[in-house]
Amino acid sequence: MKYISTRGQAAELNFEEVLLAGLASDGGLYVPKELPVFSRAEIAAWSGLSYADLAFKIISPFVAGSVNDTLLKQMIDETYDGFDHSAVAPLKELGSNEWVLELFHGPTLAFKDFALQLLGRLMDHFLKKRAEKLVILGATSGDTGSAAIEGCRHSECVDIFIMHPHNKVSEVQRRQMTCVLSDNVHNIAISGNFDDCQEMVKASFADQDFLQGRKLGAVNSINWARIMSQIVYYFSASIALGGPHREVSFSVPTGNFGDIFAGYIAKQMGLPIKQLVVATNSNDILHRAISANDISKSPLQHTLSPSMDIMVSSNFERLLFDLYNQDGAAINELLNRFKTESVALPKEQADKIKTIFDSAAISDRQTCATIKQVHAETGYLLDPHTAIGVQAGRDLNADKSIPMITLATAHPVKFPDAIAQAGLEVPPLPEHLSDLFERPESFAVIANDLSAVQKYMLDKLI
Repeated sequence: MKYISTRGQAAELNFEEVLLAGLASDGGLYVPKELPVFSRAEIAAWSGLSYADLAFKIISPFVAGSVNDTLLKQMIDETYDGFDHSAVAPLKELGSNEWVLELFHGPTLAFKDFALQLLGRLMDHFLKKRAEKLVILGATSGDTGSAAIEGCRHSECVDIFIMHPHNKVSEVQRRQMTCVLSDNVHNIAISGNFDDCQEMVKASFADQDFLQGRKLGAVNSINWARIMSQIVYYFSASIALGGPHREVSFSVPTGNFGDIFAGYIAKQMGLPIKQLVVATNSNDILHRAISANDISKSPLQHTLSPSMDIMVSSNFERLLFDLYNQDGAAINELLNRFKTESVALPKEQADKIKTIFDSAAISDRQTCATIKQVHAETGYLLDPHTAIGVQAGRDLNADKSIPMITLATAHPVKFPDAIAQAGLEVPPLPEHLSDLFERPESFAVIANDLSAVQKYMLDKLI
């Protein structure tokens, strides 16, 4: 399997090289040169497979030539053995043809565990083989950081630095990161927002001289391995509800566009999907881009669904690359203009995106109302991100005879403010996190300044 950059100027790489590089040398994101495509007969034959066995079927083409099957299967088995539900990604029924796909049964209670527990194992394997060390630099709006730290904390080959926006993630999210006191784990609270953190990650990849010879790696969803791993649960959910013999629809709480892009790729690979609903909070640039061809930045708002408080959605570039028929020069020009001005897509691309996605923006008030309503109707407690997905799915469902599956991206215990504002009792922390609020924390608060962050990193590495 070979990978190409969305900006069209970087060399083709294999999976091992893409995993360790993260961002392409031309500033683009790597995508497969060709996607594997599965027939309906192949997908149907996977009915009854365990989640780990299904993951092996779907992931193995993406790593072909870089990891042998025996080792890949072992890493996948170890990854999903660490989840606390035998189905790994179980479905829960809310109503007639309305389902929630629970993606919070991993060690950090969020969907990021599906990719990052495997990514950590893959990185460790390649780095040991090369006798190299890597500096991971990541930005998180809440959940990526803890999942990445959990995946890398035991690695002798990795030093990991995670930036989060200071006072703009929930306390549970913060403590899941900052209470990990391993020598190779470094948490940075940036006096800014997630987009500021993400921009510093990209700038650091573009010029790595500050590391004095060390190499940077990425755990954000700019790393293709993240998308690759998330494709699996779309297949898993579909097959559980009768796919590929019937279509299903998905509503996806969306911030950085990685999770919904995985669904788009699943459809390209042959999975029969009727609708892909992009569910955003009041930081609604993706909804505006899809529904009104308005790709303009507005001030970032701090909401009850902090993992979606994002205005620059990195993975949208991967979709644009497809919409522009893989014209890297056009993508480069468009995104350079986006840095300084409002942009709109040409009519061809704007019309095409509406045929692929539906979208909605859900306010904090609506989010709390949905949490309260669903709990009253079913006794089921949604986290705020999942509530946004449920409401968007209900509002936009084009065919109620087809199952609408909302991705439940995090456990509600991580967002007590939203649960309390919905007038409901906050659930207790699970046993493995029961003492989280008593654990000591370690993190540095740093100004929204790239040179200050890079100096801090270098000081820790020396």
